[in-house]
Amino acid sequence: MRTTIQLSLITALVSLAACSDPKEDVTDTVNKAGSVETSVSVQHADSTHDVLLTTHKIWVNFSEYRTVTHQDTIPALGIENTTAENSDGDTKKVSVKKDYEIFITVK
Repeated sequence: MRTTIQLSLITALVSLAACSDPKEDVTDTVNKAGSVETSVSVQHADSTHDVLLTTHKIWVNFSEYRTVTHQDTIPALGIENTTAENSDGDTKKVSVKKDYEIFITVK
């Protein structure tokens, strides 16, 4: 029983320590010795369609081995009304196309 409590406390402390820096995995550089660099973006095609672009750069031994690009047509989200501000600080109500939010899960 005592070992179970100690193990639970250790597990909780390790979990809390792992969550201490939410941007721990953010990097400015890519390990070009061996990695896959992925970028995801959405471009507005027309009033009813957007294009989801997924690009993978495969790095092997500090050389770009291959770039693979996927394009998928997805429905546009429509228009939203918002306030825009120019460099002089003037504001104006404008209509802009809604943007997708991108969430990535890595396993």
